[in-house]
Amino acid sequence: MENLKILVVDDEDRMRKLVKDFLMIKGFQVIEAGDGEEAVDIFFKQKDISLVILDVMMPKMDGWEVCKAIRQYSQAPIIMLTARGEERDELQGFELGVDEYISKPFSPKILVARVEAILRRSNAAASSGIQVGGIDINKVAHQVTIDGKPVELSFKEFELLSYFVDNQGIALSREKILNNVWNYDYFGDARTIDTHVKKLRSKLGSKGEYIKTIWGMGYKFEVAE
Repeated sequence: MENLKILVVDDEDRMRKLVKDFLMIKGFQVIEAGDGEEAVDIFFKQKDISLVILDVMMPKMDGWEVCKAIRQYSQAPIIMLTARGEERDELQGFELGVDEYISKPFSPKILVARVEAILRRSNAAASSGIQVGGIDINKVAHQVTIDGKPVELSFKEFELLSYFVDNQGIALSREKILNNVWNYDYFGDARTIDTHVKKLRSKLGSKGEYIKTIWGMGYKFEVAE
């Protein structure tokens, strides 16, 4: 797990340095953010962050808002830090997709142990990645290669491809794709799916033909034998 990139988000310099020092001892790369807006900017620019350690109380954007922004496009593990320790905060965190919840003050060694445990689970789920028809998807690193060559996909294109591959051979309606990839709170036009599929097919090259159009319904991902 060495060299995996971790984003540490806290408005206290001392706290960030403490966490960073303990993580770096274990061989992790650490990127720091001092507020929520900076955290979101860094997360979407870097694209290969393996885990986020996120404080709740921060200026500009709090931890809840940052978590929501990340979860719209990524399932990267999130550990939420809070000084409150209230059950309702913990429940809210899990509802938003937080993987672990740690109350301040905490032992840095315990935090690092939690980080390692979460990343072991994540890597176990995607250690060999998903491989199908020459397409290799690494969900932890958010990377796709085709016949060994990397392909640059947007976050939504990546999520869409992952959803197709996870549901190989299943006819998927536009509504179902919209609900699962764009989430139920998306109010846009279902035609956005067609636009993303068109772009995804183009980026996949000859592998784009794996995405079959089911006229009047939606799509199906199917690899020719």
